[in-house]
Amino acid sequence: MSLIELKNISRAYTVGDREFYAIHDINMNLEEGELVVILGPSGAGKSTLLNILGGMDSPTEGEFFFDGRDIARFKDKDLTDYRAWNVGVVFQFYNLIPTLTAYENVALMKDVRANSGKRSVWNKGDVEVMAPENAIAAVGLSERMDHFPSQLSGGEQQRISIARAIAKNPRLLLCDEPTGALDTNTGREVLKLLQDISHKEGRTVVMVTHNSSCAEIADRVIRVKNATVVSDERIESPKDALEVNW
Repeated sequence: MSLIELKNISRAYTVGDREFYAIHDINMNLEEGELVVILGPSGAGKSTLLNILGGMDSPTEGEFFFDGRDIARFKDKDLTDYRAWNVGVVFQFYNLIPTLTAYENVALMKDVRANSGKRSVWNKGDVEVMAPENAIAAVGLSERMDHFPSQLSGGEQQRISIARAIAKNPRLLLCDEPTGALDTNTGREVLKLLQDISHKEGRTVVMVTHNSSCAEIADRVIRVKNATVVSDERIESPKDALEVNW
């Protein structure tokens, strides 16, 4: 069974007397441990699709199964629980809290998990929140954990945001234009980190981007345009992220 199954997923919005689709009739299966790049221009529906996968939005039509449970039918409390136990998110502009150190930003994940409750249906008893220092060490920034975001470079801030996302050991890591604010060399380093998280740690990593060069590292490339999937291609030999140019 796939980790994620989307069946005829749509998200419609009403503006005035008009209805339009941000995504329409999306079907896809995502496997555990895949690195998936969702590629498309601005306005294609990438962010809406990412928000639905992350439980930050709900479809208006269709079915969304995660590990066999239909997330599309979840209410707000259940969606919060789903996010707390299964989903990590990496943003383009980091979203670190400026008054907290790198360590403290990552440590917030323990509170997120604790607030969802020990009786969660997702709690199988074998998934613990990583110690903040271990998550920060995993992204190579142990010597910077006492620094505030303003004292970190853009690449370091993005690495801390990745540490924060992986600290709760999510099965699904969602990345929204994670290299969009970075220079080429730093972007390669971040892509390499995401590639290792997928291939070495077995997490499903989904990255949305308009940058076609990022697709070179993917196990799978899904192209979206005008709110629909126009192609879904498996890549036999992805590039090492450090070899990517853009």
